[in-house]
Amino acid sequence: ITQEQFILASQALHLQRPGCDPVYPVGLYGWRKRCLYFFLLLLLATMIVNLALTVWIIKVMNFSADGLLVLRSDKNVTMNARNSRGQLTGQLTVGPEAVEAQCQRLEVRSRDGGKLLFTADEDEVVMATEKFTVTGPDGAVFGHSVETPLIQARPSEDLRLESPTRTLTMEAPRGVEVSAARGPLKVSGRKDLQLESTEGEILLDANTIQLGSLPLGVYGASGGRASEDQALYEVCVCPSGKIYLSPAESSSTCQAMSNICLWS
Repeated sequence: ITQEQFILASQALHLQRPGCDPVYPVGLYGWRKRCLYFFLLLLLATMIVNLALTVWIIKVMNFSADGLLVLRSDKNVTMNARNSRGQLTGQLTVGPEAVEAQCQRLEVRSRDGGKLLFTADEDEVVMATEKFTVTGPDGAVFGHSVETPLIQARPSEDLRLESPTRTLTMEAPRGVEVSAARGPLKVSGRKDLQLESTEGEILLDANTIQLGSLPLGVYGASGGRASEDQALYEVCVCPSGKIYLSPAESSSTCQAMSNICLWS
């Protein structure tokens, strides 16, 4: 059979040519194509909105490579720190009236982060700076005791310890030493000044000891006082410990002038 007769016979019988594969339509058509375009447009719109919001947030908070993040709030700004279990381990609250920090231990370090300047916990507060300065007009108020090995005034300034309405007490189990290396030491009081030693002695050691304004003794017989024109006196002591002056003569006159002891 010739080739032309075979082609005509195959077309009449609807037979496929040998060596030819069937052809099928490929692609999305109809509603599937429209849904795909819709999702692509929705994704593009979401990306544009997200990018715009990110740029707006960065601009509002002044966050850039040259600047820091700025947080603003009408009430307060609170930052929380949590562990892996979700438990609160630290909190910092910046409010209009106060800054509050809640943590187990608060530390303030120097700019380089090496030297510890301030630390606080439940047991103690430590100031590790070389100098602690209080500039308020009323100074510093401590509700309980303060422990320090040294209280020192600034150079060329006086140091003053004062209790305006109550007493001032200095106690030490091994002794209290008050000295003035280059100046006088003055102790004054409106009422009595008492020096007491329960087991030891009171020692006055100086080149010159002056007892001013000591009272003059009173004669026992006449009741008159000693003359104030006397140039030399002797110091007498009453049984109560009161000291008085008596005119110095060839013999002691303390007994004759001892009536002043009756007034003590």
